[in-house]
Amino acid sequence: MSGAALKLGCIADDFTGATDLANNLVRAGMRVVQTIGVPSGPLDAEVDAVVVALKSRTIPADQAVAQSLEALRWLQGQGAQQIYFKYCSTFDSTPAGNIGPVTDALMDALGSDFSIATPAFPDNKRTVFKGYLFAGDMLLNESGMQNHPLTPMTDPNLVRVLQSQTRRKVGLIDHSVVAQGAEAIRNRIAALKADGVGIAIVDAVSNGDLLRMGPALADLPLVTAGSGVAIALPANFGLQASHQAAALPAASGLQAVVSGSCSVATNAQVAHFIARGRPALALAPLRMAAGDDVVREALDWARPHLANGSVLVYSTAEPDAVRSIQAQLGVEQAGALVEQTLAAIARGLVALGVRQLLVAGGETSGACVQALGIAQMRIGGQIDPGVPWCHAASPAAPEGLHIALKSGNFGSTDFFTKAFTSLQG
Repeated sequence: MSGAALKLGCIADDFTGATDLANNLVRAGMRVVQTIGVPSGPLDAEVDAVVVALKSRTIPADQAVAQSLEALRWLQGQGAQQIYFKYCSTFDSTPAGNIGPVTDALMDALGSDFSIATPAFPDNKRTVFKGYLFAGDMLLNESGMQNHPLTPMTDPNLVRVLQSQTRRKVGLIDHSVVAQGAEAIRNRIAALKADGVGIAIVDAVSNGDLLRMGPALADLPLVTAGSGVAIALPANFGLQASHQAAALPAASGLQAVVSGSCSVATNAQVAHFIARGRPALALAPLRMAAGDDVVREALDWARPHLANGSVLVYSTAEPDAVRSIQAQLGVEQAGALVEQTLAAIARGLVALGVRQLLVAGGETSGACVQALGIAQMRIGGQIDPGVPWCHAASPAAPEGLHIALKSGNFGSTDFFTKAFTSLQG
């Protein structure tokens, strides 16, 4: 691939977030490949953007920084003209980072004196107003994110949240400025820089706000955001929406869902799938901890059902149940145990002939993709905002399989059923 062909180089802090970002870039006309981790050699594909998917959201900050800088060096080696650091639309992070430390490190490496930060994604009801993050009609800390098992968010004020994580001064580009368009945003950036601000939270309550923001970001070496701003960046490179950007091979094979997310949205999706009469198997983390062969039991259960349509294997639970399990096993051990078990089940399902695989939950998606040995994915059409179907080769499926990685909070209630219908269509 010619280095000059790579317009945008992206670093995502989890695997579902990476496909979320890639999905928006494809919708806006970019040909996109997502890599799983930092590739060991040059990318052999003619694409406009590459999204390097890391699993760095909840690891120690110094490790997240090191991995992100490795991704940056690789992207620079491919000739990326602009860098995009992608985090979740709920801006969730631990008190020690990792959004602030990674942003600082990338800015230092790029010699950048200013960047923006906005997790706004109006298509998924994530909006920022006066620097406060809303999920739907609720402030972030009232949306269920305060109960997140790994990164609970109790403060919706993004200026305050980010300022606690970065050594740079954090400012705000509020909605009254964004509404006036790109020139007003550029003028506000100049004023903030003159005041010593290094990073600015940017308000956005609609896609129109994101599109007004886009031209003002064209000259920034680094953009940090959720996936929303991605709809506005391809136009800076002269690209427009095209169906060809999302073309994937035809789908075939058996269908399965593996779910490890405990979000409100995923709980509802699991309940809907079961209510539709589809076969579903709930996993018990305490049985995993006891050493029971949960993986073999799940695959034995799934085998006769797969010929009749999609099946669901899940560890999804309500917040009280999650807290109870964490109290008995420990937060990190409980999470790792579920991820490893679901990843082994996903690998087993592919060995049984599943070639259309839907995975729910960011950490679960990362574990499953790694267990399947997937190195890169071509990004296809959108199922719901933020969730595309992808196509990837795996040692377990050398001819390729279709896979969708769904962030826990994304997708409509009927997502698990309509995803497979949309792929056939």
